[in-house]
Amino acid sequence: MLELDTPIEGKLACFGTLRDKVSDHGYHFGGGWDYNRGHFDSILSREGGETIYLRVPFVVHDGELDDYNTYIKFKKPYVIKHVVNTGLDRNASSLLSGSFNQFQEPVDKDAEIRDKSRWETAGELAIEDILQYLE
Repeated sequence: MLELDTPIEGKLACFGTLRDKVSDHGYHFGGGWDYNRGHFDSILSREGGETIYLRVPFVVHDGELDDYNTYIKFKKPYVIKHVVNTGLDRNASSLLSGSFNQFQEPVDKDAEIRDKSRWETAGELAIEDILQYLE
């Protein structure tokens, strides 16, 4: 994990409005959220079984996350690298059904990031896509 120092930390935004706008820039509202925290993810690079993501976490400032008009406050963003097995994943249920499971858990959810300055710069530039919509 590579933490980024950017001006987004501490900024407020309307969750629903921002989610709609940043989706055009490749950001997705990440899984694993609850009613008082969540994150936006964007893919910076995907090569073979390696994917480098920008993750922009936030906490709820006012409201609950299932409400479009909830206000969120951003925390420190970071870059993370996931590594998956590029072969097909055969498990007991997929063998029984005669199909393959294409949705695998990463082999390494926090793999080492090489060329850190490159990914710091890429992450900081990607944050600009969100900053342009903040109050």
